[in-house]
Amino acid sequence: MAEQYRLSLYDWERDGPSGVLSIRVCGEQFEAHHSGALYHAAERTLIVSDLHLEHGAALAARGHLIPPYDTRSTLGRLAQVIEHYDPARVISLGDSFHDVGVAERLSGETLREIARLQKGREWYWIAGNHDPDLPASLHGHVVPSLTLGSLRFRHEPAPGPAVQEVAGHLHPAARVSRRGRTLRRKCFITDSRRLVMPAFGAYTGGLNVLDAAFAPLFASDDFTVWVLGRDDVYPITRRYLLPG
Repeated sequence: MAEQYRLSLYDWERDGPSGVLSIRVCGEQFEAHHSGALYHAAERTLIVSDLHLEHGAALAARGHLIPPYDTRSTLGRLAQVIEHYDPARVISLGDSFHDVGVAERLSGETLREIARLQKGREWYWIAGNHDPDLPASLHGHVVPSLTLGSLRFRHEPAPGPAVQEVAGHLHPAARVSRRGRTLRRKCFITDSRRLVMPAFGAYTGGLNVLDAAFAPLFASDDFTVWVLGRDDVYPITRRYLLPG
């Protein structure tokens, strides 16, 4: 069981000694980054999920008044994580683009930035429900899922309790209470057999991990959420979680 932490509305304070925390899934060890990315050092692989690039542009096309700057922000944060880890491989777990149409109309600037991030690395676009097909101009490999070592990487979690899987799609978030204070943050959720990743995109929201959509995926309530903080990721056990 993950060690316990004190929760403050404005900051996180570690009870135990500081240090890098890791998540184990079916014996494989990952480092969870506060951006919402996951790094597998043994495979030099960086995993992100649900970038939803061009979300703002898609909403603007439907008449919503929202600044179309999410792609720049999301790719900027992804660039920082890539610079930090220097991975040999990047896996994007689906819904990398908010829809296929916007992926086909990317600006030259955006295409050049994506190409810069891809340079010298294997790059896999997992097909998502928002982007089942992607244009060849994006380069990289478009695949329905990917098996690496003992784990399968996919967009939507397989139905029912499963093992050996890292997935996205559900945009997990946790609402946490401690000492009369609450906050809501994106999070990883895992029972050490399956892991569901938070959405990486700048305009993506989150679905509470106590929502019924998560119940079939974990055989018991013995799961841990890893909440994204400003500069770190913090494991929180179920008893601190609130619905809503």
